[in-house]
Amino acid sequence: MSATAPASAAPEVPPRKRSVVRALLRLWPYVRPVRARVFSAAGVAIVAASMGLVMPLVLKWMVDGPVADGDTAGIWWGGLVLLFVGLAEALLFGLRRWLVARPLAKVEANMRDSLYRHLQRLPVTFHDRWPTGQLLSRGTGDLQLLRMFLAFGLTFLIVNSATILIGFGVLLVQDWTLGLVLVLPVVPLIVLCAMFEARFSLVARRAQDQMGDLTTVVEESILGIRIIKGFGRHRSQARAFQVLSGQLRDTELHKAKLLAGIWLVILALPELFLGTALVLGISQVADGDLTAGTLVAFMATAMVLRWPVESMGFLLALCNEAGTATDRHFEVLDEPIPDEPTPTPAAALPAPSGEGAAAEVPGDGIRFENVVFRYPDGPADATPVLDGVTLHIRTGETMALVGATGSGKTTLLALLPRLHEVTSGRITLDGVDTATLSRAEVRARVAVAFEEPTLFSATVAENVLMGAEDGGDAELDRALRISQADAFTRALPAGLDTEVGEQGLSLSGGQRQRLALARAVVGRPRFLVLDDPLSALDVHTEAKVEAALREVLVSTTALVVAHRPSTVQLADRVALLSEGRVIAVGSHTELLRTHAEYRRLMTGASSAEPSRSAEARVP
Repeated sequence: MSATAPASAAPEVPPRKRSVVRALLRLWPYVRPVRARVFSAAGVAIVAASMGLVMPLVLKWMVDGPVADGDTAGIWWGGLVLLFVGLAEALLFGLRRWLVARPLAKVEANMRDSLYRHLQRLPVTFHDRWPTGQLLSRGTGDLQLLRMFLAFGLTFLIVNSATILIGFGVLLVQDWTLGLVLVLPVVPLIVLCAMFEARFSLVARRAQDQMGDLTTVVEESILGIRIIKGFGRHRSQARAFQVLSGQLRDTELHKAKLLAGIWLVILALPELFLGTALVLGISQVADGDLTAGTLVAFMATAMVLRWPVESMGFLLALCNEAGTATDRHFEVLDEPIPDEPTPTPAAALPAPSGEGAAAEVPGDGIRFENVVFRYPDGPADATPVLDGVTLHIRTGETMALVGATGSGKTTLLALLPRLHEVTSGRITLDGVDTATLSRAEVRARVAVAFEEPTLFSATVAENVLMGAEDGGDAELDRALRISQADAFTRALPAGLDTEVGEQGLSLSGGQRQRLALARAVVGRPRFLVLDDPLSALDVHTEAKVEAALREVLVSTTALVVAHRPSTVQLADRVALLSEGRVIAVGSHTELLRTHAEYRRLMTGASSAEPSRSAEARVP
């Protein structure tokens, strides 16, 4: 990665008028199951905050009563009342935390679960577009922020708003002229907070997206650490990280600057009017128009209101960040999961012809009937990746799929387990249209092994048995023997219970590929799809795997992408794919003799060379 190039970002969100309230209301389905405890916690917090407003009234009674009269006993009673009120306030706030801690942790867990389930069901094209770091940041940092908002920000936004309203009511009752002095700054504060909200929300969104980009760089650097070290690119990778980290730092500083500005106004403006009210109150006491107790209670009430007023800037910032986190969360959840296609009556389908022409008969193998595929995110007039593919792999037959790079081989294989959906045409398994089956049913019948093997942070046995839900030791041993992985796996430190590590990076490429092959054959699948499964093996291991694979291929219907003649030898027939079309089907020997493009792919010979010379080069 270039030191100046930013990491891939999430797809741009269409600009729209954004409402923080509307965004946060989308959290209601998650909060609704625990609403009783959440609302109870808010009510308890309001009562607790109101206890703080009782103290100034007790002070007023003490100053105008026992203190003025020199009643020592009354002063002690007033002190006990204040102590009781303080203890009650502390206990109520403790009760609020107890009420919300467990249910809101459950809300966060449910949101994370729904996000993960949705990601698992989204099509492969979605994951091709979205960087991993953006998804990780949504499933971790954003959800933690939302939990903090629900547990603290939302409660205190309600509590502080209620406290301010009740407190100003108390101030106006005590002395309406002084109360009006403190009410005057409310209007400019509301206007300034609205301006702050509009600017801060944009910066908060930018910061969260930049955090996702930074997470992507870290994740890619860790997974690709061998490449980085092998090519000595750690300095350039560090520079790329520093660029993104610097951008995030600048955005966070911008956030801090905005927050500092609104805090300055929220703190300074009320203090100015509070000083004015104090001067006016002292004048009224001196003139005998106001009792000292009333002034003490008034100022004590105003001091109680300082925290609710001063915290509004922080709470508004938290609301905006939570609204942005909610938007980011639902950007993923709003991604549509492709519906199971409605089955098309057989009579409505065009009659297949040529290679694919046959009636639907049980035990008919695999059929591609006039299959066309375009990536759904591409332009409607784009050239199809696959254009009218018609192909029949008979039951028990192994067909090799050969073609130049970019001809559509891997895409064709991905259509069989419905990793992608066909644009038009159909695919049948033993005469059953895959569009009439659920994806789970299709994938229960079709086993796959990709050219780039993916292993998980689990044991060897667990990785292999992912291919057979109810597989046991016998199936595991058979699969490892077929893939020639039994010897090296049992030599590992803990044998089959050895943790292979993330992406299986503790193993060689050939070892990972053999385990992926074992995973594909462990469940004795009826249909087997292999994408160049032996490309990382040495010639001796390849020969052993091929010999063992023949045992599997006898009892299954298989489609195998092949780039080498040795792999093609496993197949009964070969299909040649060129520019998204099947242009020839036949045996390896027939195509080598009759088709120049196939001869060039298998031998490297130019199309002008005689076929006899090309045949002589084939191992």
